[in-house]
Amino acid sequence: MSVETTGSDVRRAASSSRQEGPGGLWDSVKKAAFVIGSGILFLAAFGNSLTWHLQRFWGASGDFWQNLWTKLYVAFEGHDAALFFLGTMLLPTLTFWLSNALLLLVDITGKPSFITRYRIQVDKNNPVDPVKLRQALKTVIFNQVFISGPMVVAVYYLMSWTGNPCGPELPTFHWALMELAAFSILEEVLFYYSHRLFHHPSLYKHYHKQHHEWTAPIGLVSIYAHPLEHVISNMLPVVIGPVILGSHLSSTSLWYCLALVSTTISHCGYHLPFLPSPEFHDFHHLRFNQCFGVFGILDRLHSTDAKFRQSKQYERHTLLTSFTPLNESIPDTPKKGQ
Repeated sequence: MSVETTGSDVRRAASSSRQEGPGGLWDSVKKAAFVIGSGILFLAAFGNSLTWHLQRFWGASGDFWQNLWTKLYVAFEGHDAALFFLGTMLLPTLTFWLSNALLLLVDITGKPSFITRYRIQVDKNNPVDPVKLRQALKTVIFNQVFISGPMVVAVYYLMSWTGNPCGPELPTFHWALMELAAFSILEEVLFYYSHRLFHHPSLYKHYHKQHHEWTAPIGLVSIYAHPLEHVISNMLPVVIGPVILGSHLSSTSLWYCLALVSTTISHCGYHLPFLPSPEFHDFHHLRFNQCFGVFGILDRLHSTDAKFRQSKQYERHTLLTSFTPLNESIPDTPKKGQ
């Protein structure tokens, strides 16, 4: 499977870009800025609200988070590596498996029905193939233990060599939010180009084809990949940001958890109310040579979303703010003869 489009596809994409005018790419930038900005505002509001409730009902001081970190820091004094691995291995792993346990329950049992009605590819994974699921589970566990684990160990020594990731002072909340925005941009760039690289014919059949065995993905499949792809395309775009910025463990741990939740949602196969739309990446699994990035900025720049923007999935690619599934409010176009 090649990432290159045919000549007619290129001409159609160019024609579409001309029709949209110079605002096409700018629209994608604005959408990405909206997603990142909304996430930052949500985290800021959530942090302020949580702090307020903790202060009111638990009698916490105005420095609640710093005091909490100080207690943890003192408890692990002299054992920075253990503290780092607690925040960058144990906590993200628990986040990943807790979120996927809920999705797997739905995938395996088909219940509750009020969740399955939001399935994007209605006729797929109903229920999920148990043989494919067992294979995916084995690969995911292998990648987490033998690939992700050693990479996080390497990240710890690299960050410790250049700074102190487990320092006694927490970063300011606003600085941490700015770091998350920078991490997101770095992930978009590195994931897009590494992902497209793995779609080159000479690499696809040996490495990336494994991930695309699931044309209708489920959450667990987010890290179902060949070990080389897991290193370059899954892990590197996520871990590089905190290394470059010399981030504190608190920011790094939060980012790892958010990245795992984000990729789980992108692969989950359900367009659920009030959660980010997974239509973009679901379309990639369906069509293979479209929608390579995270936010879509580079896809718009390189016209690798041309077919997606002409599809029903693109019309549904929005935040669902009601309880009516989008495949009902925006149904597929009836096939000829029906």
